Amino acid sequence: MNHHAHTNRTRKPLLYLFLLGMLVSEACTPPIQSEATTNDEMSSKTARRTKLYELLGRMPDRERPISVEVVSVTESDGMVTEKWLLDLNGIEKVPAYYTKPSNAEGPLPLVLFNHSHFGQYAVGKNELVMGRKEMQSPPYAKALADEGYAAFCLDSWGFGERSGRPELDIFKEMLWRGQVMFGMMVYDNLRALDYLQTREDLDGERIATMGMSMGSTMAWWLGALDERIKVVVDINCLTDFHTLMDKGELRLHGIYYYVPDLLSHFSTSSINALIAPRPHFGLAGKFDPLTPLEGLEIIDTELREAYAKEGAPEAWKLKIYDVGHEENPEMRADILEFLREWL
Repeated sequence: MNHHAHTNRTRKPLLYLFLLGMLVSEACTPPIQSEATTNDEMSSKTARRTKLYELLGRMPDRERPISVEVVSVTESDGMVTEKWLLDLNGIEKVPAYYTKPSNAEGPLPLVLFNHSHFGQYAVGKNELVMGRKEMQSPPYAKALADEGYAAFCLDSWGFGERSGRPELDIFKEMLWRGQVMFGMMVYDNLRALDYLQTREDLDGERIATMGMSMGSTMAWWLGALDERIKVVVDINCLTDFHTLMDKGELRLHGIYYYVPDLLSHFSTSSINALIAPRPHFGLAGKFDPLTPLEGLEIIDTELREAYAKEGAPEAWKLKIYDVGHEENPEMRADILEFLREWL
């Protein structure tokens, strides 16, 4: 293990010290495991995933019924776009977009798309179908449909049609209730996946997740927690927590990002190692302050080790581009090629 990464494992950020003791974890149904590993490996990974999920706070029952209302269906430019309203958490309804090629036949592979933050709370799921200036054209809904994929994106807590309340207010209220904002975000996506797996038009064995910025972080957390996700693509937010602290840059990430007591149990690398041996492509900007290069080097070294240990060194890929916090044409082309190869 990288010595720098190891010595930093004992440090705790100020935010953690503030939050310590205020969160009561609740036993929850552990995420789904595959049968691809040995008994010892499965036992270890199951325990790690269960702990990671517990750190996300008090969440609704994973077995509660889900209902979905189709609000609208439109078709244009070779793509069907459905707007849904889902009851996932029993607290507030979750608006989402579901897209697929117009000429789709048979069960389709699915990309669970996670929208970004950028302090633009009104955007949310619209990023999938409308794109954004920090990303390439066409929007991912169209790009993925052209490749033969279905796509799904929901409005996270505080975003899109769920915006209006300040992010900090949501975080504080959830903290009082023993909840973690990021945990509630993760929960909605896992429950959406529970529903999506029941659809006959989707291939439950071919599911990828991806996103940029906040969506990147969501992608690698979801991939770590749930092996139903077969491919992970994260754009511009594979951040080593300890390096971020060392550089005094914690303010660069939104308050949603911070999970109490996380660093007592996990590093960025150890969370991402739970994705191995499934294919994982990390994309980063050389000039992006949210992902310091020193931290990317730590993560790359440790994940190369983890994937080699599991006999799949070719399934982990990190590529750094000459950009800041954005997606350029080369990144878009590389992402679509990675999905063609692995999904």
